[in-house]
Parts: sequence; structure tokens; C-alpha cells
Amino acid sequence: MERIQIFSILISMGLLVMVLHLIATRRLRIQYSVVWLITCLLLLILSFWRTLLHKVAAFAGIYYPPSLLFLMGFLFSLTIIMHFSLVVSRLYEINKDLAQRLSILTLRVETLEKIQKS
Repeated sequence: MERIQIFSILISMGLLVMVLHLIATRRLRIQYSVVWLITCLLLLILSFWRTLLHKVAAFAGIYYPPSLLFLMGFLFSLTIIMHFSLVVSRLYEINKDLAQRLSILTLRVETLEKIQKS
């Protein structure tokens, strides 16, 4: 077993343990945990099963098969970042709408309090 394979296995297992810990402590939502678990298991399988890694890398035109693992991790990271950007954008719009509604309600309450005092 080469150093890069051992390194890939350790990183994949570490990531899997971290995801399982986050799930157990309920710090990672279920909707995200499935994607993370599948990714961790896929990386772990490709780290152990070198022939599959070599076949997939050859199919993708990658000459150094272990770099496929890092490419997959990079692409997964980009996908997660894009997803979180979409979520943050949606939450920004919801937050803006709620702030506007709160301002309107505050103005109405202040107006009603002034009317009652008069």
C-alpha cells in the first residue's frame, strides 16, 4: 500500500468519523448528512479499491489516479458552496421581508399608541 493510498484512507475515514459525530450531536441536519455520508463512503471505497480508482481515473483522462479523489473532493466542495450560497441568498430575502414587515407593524403600533394617548 502506497503512502498516498494510506493518506487518502485516513482522510476519508477522518471525514466519515467527523460527519458521524456531527450527526450524533445533532449539529448536522439530516438533509445535509445524507450527501456527506455518501461522499465519505465513495471516497473511502475509491481509497481502498485501487482498481476501481484506476478505471474511473482512466475514463476521466486523469493520469495520476489518486488525484481523482482530490478532484472529487474539490468538486463536492464547490457544489456545497453553491448550495449554501443559494440558501444564504434565500435567507437574506426572507430576512429583508421580515424586517420590512416588522417596521410596518412597529409604525402601526406606535400610531395606535399615539391615538390612544390623545
